[in-house]
Amino acid sequence: VQLQASGGGMVQAGASLRLSCAASGLTFRNYAMGWFRQAPGKEREFVTAISWGDGNTYYADSVKGRFTISRDNAKNTVYLQMNSLKPEDTAVYYCAADANYYSSKWSEYDYWGQGTLVTVSS
Repeated sequence: VQLQASGGGMVQAGASLRLSCAASGLTFRNYAMGWFRQAPGKEREFVTAISWGDGNTYYADSVKGRFTISRDNAKNTVYLQMNSLKPEDTAVYYCAADANYYSSKWSEYDYWGQGTLVTVSS
């Protein structure tokens, strides 16, 4: 199984970025997909997830209304649209796959991508 995250970069506060995560080696439509992030010196934290099947979405309070997760099962890809970025969004963003319906706990995810760095300057 491989999860390949891309789309990170350096932007100014208020800008937008879209992250992508392409999956291979698994039956993508049967997995919930999540995004987590880890800032320097901090623990990994849940950002958002989308369930398998009906595609219900879940967000951390810190990103609700600014970030949108979506998935394209035909392309085996999950996206994270990030708008109105803030300096506190600076982190390495990881995508992950979970055989359960959905989870916000990183320990419950089965597969992880390599991470993509997002840096937001003020």
